[in-house]
Amino acid sequence: MDTVRPLRVYASTDLASTGLRSVLPPGTILLQDSDVIERFLEALDGSPPDWKAIYGPDGDGAMDRLFDVNRQRDRQRDGKPGLKQRVAFLWEGILSGYDRFTGGFRLAIGPKVIPTGWGHVRFKPSGLPSGLVAVPPPGLRERLRKKKAGGRVVDVDLLLTGRLIPEESIIYDFAHEEPGQGMIMPVVEIEHVEYFLAR
Repeated sequence: MDTVRPLRVYASTDLASTGLRSVLPPGTILLQDSDVIERFLEALDGSPPDWKAIYGPDGDGAMDRLFDVNRQRDRQRDGKPGLKQRVAFLWEGILSGYDRFTGGFRLAIGPKVIPTGWGHVRFKPSGLPSGLVAVPPPGLRERLRKKKAGGRVVDVDLLLTGRLIPEESIIYDFAHEEPGQGMIMPVVEIEHVEYFLAR
């Protein structure tokens, strides 16, 4: 996988309306909006877990019950078409150090958490190598270097594309910061990455 990629620049705050879909392979589902994510999860797992029942009144024994839920849903999900579906999702990034060899910027990255009716969804990429570098157009490179030198933070969006890993396709957990709050982590084997910058 080539992780040294052009930094695509768009003029709108709405990334989805600026050609994001044009870089996706045909048949790819963009899992960015909560309603699309919920339909995707429903096709795989039917309905959301009963988070209150799993957590219990005080959280005692919750992890054992959660383990059982994960195993049961893994078995029920086996063989469903959605496991082979190519999906794409967004992660957040910031430009880090400048790389003179490529003429690009290394990226520091992290997940987006998307609230849905099923719980919080946080995609978990697998096989994403280190050394992500975004190469801006020549006319923009020096402006970005000056911003970085002046201490400015430059945010970028990463579009990650791949397929669920069948053996551990979706992990159900609780959010660490919010006891009892459900967290759903689709585990995606990454095949391709693109970088976007809002102007």
